[in-house]
Amino acid sequence: MRGRKPTITVLPGALDKSPPAPTWLPKFAKKEWARVVPALVKARSLASHELSTVESYCIAVARIRECEAVIQKHGLTFISPTGESKRRPETTIHKENIEAARRLAAECGITPASRSKNKGGATDDDNEDEFGVDI
Repeated sequence: MRGRKPTITVLPGALDKSPPAPTWLPKFAKKEWARVVPALVKARSLASHELSTVESYCIAVARIRECEAVIQKHGLTFISPTGESKRRPETTIHKENIEAARRLAAECGITPASRSKNKGGATDDDNEDEFGVDI
């Protein structure tokens, strides 16, 4: 598309009410759900088909906290049966979940940068076809 970008408005089909956290989520994931979902619903930037992405984000945050608790209790390394100092497996899981949480947060519009770039999914531009391509 050339020239000025279209104004982005609220997501069509956005949720009007915050759904409860899924019962199967871990404790920390439920806390993160309670923190982010109401804000996304208030901003009209969360639709029901995106809830699984938010669930994944919340699980990643919970895993980060779980791994951090283990690392703080047992340290970054351990001594293997052969006497070698090795990295705890939780450090790798921690790193992977930080990366996943960052990507998912941006995708969900949770980060300040992603909120400034996208305020929903619908545009006011009628010249675009159903795939968002300017013809």
